Amino acid sequence: MLHDVRFSYDDGGTWALDGVDLTIGAGERVSVVGANGSGKSTLGRIIAGLAAPDSGTVTLLEQQVFHDGAADANAYRAARHGIGAVFQNPEDQIVTTVTEDDVAFGPENLGVPREHIGDRIATALHRVGMTGFGTSDPTRMSGGQQQRVAIAGMLAMQPRMLVLDEPTAMLDESGRAEIMHVLDELHRRGVTIVHITHAEDEAALADRIIRMDRGHIVSDGASDAVPLNPPYGGQLPSQRGATTQSSSTLHTVSAPSPIITLSHVSFSYAKNTPILADVSLTINPGETVAIMGHNGCGKSTLTRLLCALETPDRGDITVAGIPVARDTGRRSKPLRRRDRKRLRAGIGYVMQHPERQLFAETVAEDVAYGPRNLGLDGSELDERVSQTLKSLGLSHLAERSPFSLSGGQQRMVAIAGILACRPKILVMDEPTSSLDATATQHIHDLIADLKTQGVTVIIVTHDRSEADLADRVITLGDHSVGANHDREDSDDHRPVESKQPRPSFITALDPRMKMVLFLIMMFTAFAIGTPVQLALAAAMVAVILAASRLGPISVLHSVRVLLALFVIMSALNVFFVRTGTPLVRIGSIPITDDGLWTALVYAGRLALVVVLGAIMLGTTTPVRLTDAFGSLLSPLSRLGVHTSEIALTMSLALRFIPTLTQETQDVIDAQSARGGSIESGTPMQRLRALTAIIVPVFAGALRHADNLGLALDARSYEGGSHRTHYRMMHIGGRDIAFAGMVIVYLAALIALAFIS
Repeated sequence: MLHDVRFSYDDGGTWALDGVDLTIGAGERVSVVGANGSGKSTLGRIIAGLAAPDSGTVTLLEQQVFHDGAADANAYRAARHGIGAVFQNPEDQIVTTVTEDDVAFGPENLGVPREHIGDRIATALHRVGMTGFGTSDPTRMSGGQQQRVAIAGMLAMQPRMLVLDEPTAMLDESGRAEIMHVLDELHRRGVTIVHITHAEDEAALADRIIRMDRGHIVSDGASDAVPLNPPYGGQLPSQRGATTQSSSTLHTVSAPSPIITLSHVSFSYAKNTPILADVSLTINPGETVAIMGHNGCGKSTLTRLLCALETPDRGDITVAGIPVARDTGRRSKPLRRRDRKRLRAGIGYVMQHPERQLFAETVAEDVAYGPRNLGLDGSELDERVSQTLKSLGLSHLAERSPFSLSGGQQRMVAIAGILACRPKILVMDEPTSSLDATATQHIHDLIADLKTQGVTVIIVTHDRSEADLADRVITLGDHSVGANHDREDSDDHRPVESKQPRPSFITALDPRMKMVLFLIMMFTAFAIGTPVQLALAAAMVAVILAASRLGPISVLHSVRVLLALFVIMSALNVFFVRTGTPLVRIGSIPITDDGLWTALVYAGRLALVVVLGAIMLGTTTPVRLTDAFGSLLSPLSRLGVHTSEIALTMSLALRFIPTLTQETQDVIDAQSARGGSIESGTPMQRLRALTAIIVPVFAGALRHADNLGLALDARSYEGGSHRTHYRMMHIGGRDIAFAGMVIVYLAALIALAFIS
């Protein structure tokens, strides 16, 4: 129950919620709808116990958590044990790099007995259609798959109330149907459901529909009594076809040759299963094409290939006559630097995650970035920005920071930044995801207008009504293009279950034993001083590498920068060691055999240490590493050291370093896609462009930190000894055998030192 609740993000300058009164009964199913920025997500956070208002009274699950300007921390903690929350962006809700461990995190925090956690994990993953992905890394999944994992994590906690903020926005049709089926089942079991959505068909399934506008509840009633047509003049998704011009009546520019051609294109990330395999397709000038398919089938990867942000493994790609990728018989050759500027001037790319495409201080400056790179300035630039913002209904946001906007508003600004460049080819990756009906209609009207202007438009979408705007639908199946066909024949497919191979000998070691023994080998490497010792150490590392099944090339590739740096540092020894027989002189500096040997030993030592570290990280998940770290530190807990919190901090750091790295790359890609000089300018231009990413990357880090705090609260993490652990560490025969092998190796190193 909420009474007279007010909430502000700017100390009362504006109110995200203003005088909200709301009562939700146990077992009710409520939908919350409204325009972007109307306060829906803020209301959801307060109902989920993840934020406290500035004033008013909040009672959650019989716990009065906020009253008379004061929050009751104990009451909030007690209430959160019975509330599950699913966020708009699933990436920030995933706290580990193993799906099973992520789903187990909430039950562990609730103190669920270990023997029951496995059943909860299996049931939750089955409900969201992710059976078979238990050992997969959720951080490497598509956005839709990540959302399924996030929902599974909440289901495993068996909450009394579930608050979901647009949980199906990034899912394909089969995924949406599965999640709605899960909500139906939970509702039948008496779980209270608060569902924030823009989708009319989803909202209609609720007992009540609450409509918000500018921080106020403007209507609240039974789903058959509250009109779904919003009072702000927009249209809900299922109504769009009534007013959007049929694609068959729109003007199509004919041409003797296609503007986009893909020929036998294949692509995979690292050594993983191919995302795309032997894909061939053509798109004609002026054509509007929708790309559909299940989550994880390669839709976003295909758009990145078209925009030269990835290079295929094999195949040819031509865009507007520019050879984006050329098959040379081995790996496809990437776009030449001199062609990049031509490509950027002709193609626009709207990314799936809009917040990663924004990097200026104000909305107007962000929209101006692309046109400025294309040579516009002065009044012409101002006019271009003004026209673009006006066409999308964003003029009132011109001086706002893009990082202070709602998710839907950020998406609109990202689209504006691309449209301001007036591209001849526009690639949009789920452009209307998380948008309200009015903003969605703006985008659909815009697509129709662009078509009449002869612009080639490619839309990645899960929305069949959105695909109605296209001339053709290209459906991607598993690793390849399934078909080119009319809209009526389009079909989605379920994700294919992921089968994981048996773990290698090194992977299966107890992480505590592995950590201790690897560290011992890494430290003793610095004592190597003879050729025989170096050969023995190299042989030992080779055996461990073979037992890890990582593959020497992939390991060396992962540490190539460090290896190159250490080789250069070690090589400097030849200029400073004066002992031994001179072999050659460089000026007045003699190069001796001792100097060469010293350089070789130093390089060998450091290489062995780096490779051992890479093997340990490559065969041990961050969760297992931090569990081992926490276990080894556990004796310090008797001295008052918060070892579990230290271990969790280490785990989260390992989890989010790749995310922040990828986000940095996404900002770089966003600049490149809008003609930035970061990929093709002079060294000084590139340096200046790199400095421009500091603000958005820092803002992204703060955003992740804030959302991570909410995720930990939503999973009821409170630290302390009451947590249970799904993964149990046990030292067995395999670990003893490996320890014996390391002891023999160390004894041999010592013996060789005395023999020499």
